[in-house]
This record gives sequence, C-alpha cells and structure tokens, in this order.
Amino acid sequence: MDIDEDKIDEAALALMYLTLHDNCRAWKQIDWEVTNRLYDKGLICNPVGKAKSVVLTDEGLKQSEKLFNKLFAQNK
Repeated sequence: MDIDEDKIDEAALALMYLTLHDNCRAWKQIDWEVTNRLYDKGLICNPVGKAKSVVLTDEGLKQSEKLFNKLFAQNK
C-alpha cells in the first residue's frame, strides 16, 4: 500500500491542536518520523530533546487550527 505521508502529517498537526497549551506548545505523542517531517516543513520547532511537548511555529499554529477544523469540526 502506498501511504500519503503529507496526509498523515496534516492529521498529526491537526491533532496537536487538541493538546495546545502555553499558547503554542503541544504534547509530542506523535511518531518521530512525523514530527521530523513537520520540523522539516517549518511547522514545529526542533522536536529532539527531553521535553514532552513541542513548540509550533506561527505557521504551524495557523495550519494546526485550520486542519483541525477541516478534518474534525462538524458543519452545521
């Protein structure tokens, strides 16, 4: 099966929106390969370290909210 890693990255970034705290931090319970790709795309700060959360960049924060609404919000 071919996997669309961009779609996985979008879903992971959207899920990070659920765990936002301190304005721009999200718990990093996402696969390392995914967080590395999000870092390479400039959406999160370097995920390597002992911290249990990762900092979303300004663009990552905007995209996270947008994708969360796109993927998970109910249209009424």
